[in-house]
Amino acid sequence: MSTVTLSPKYQVVIPQRVREKMRLKPGERFHVINYDGRVELVPVRKMSEMRGFLRGLTSDIPRDDEDRL
Repeated sequence: MSTVTLSPKYQVVIPQRVREKMRLKPGERFHVINYDGRVELVPVRKMSEMRGFLRGLTSDIPRDDEDRL
């Protein structure tokens, strides 16, 4: 885990390891979300880039036996 500091201009620097792992480039845009007391940065992606991002996600979930209801 990395720690960053909020500058007087309310800016933070994303650590190099995170930038490289996520393949972030200068000028990329992010959605900024306040969620449950934390700040989350979500990269803005084109719909064409989203193709296959859920690959491998299974829809098999345990369900209640309908006969018992």
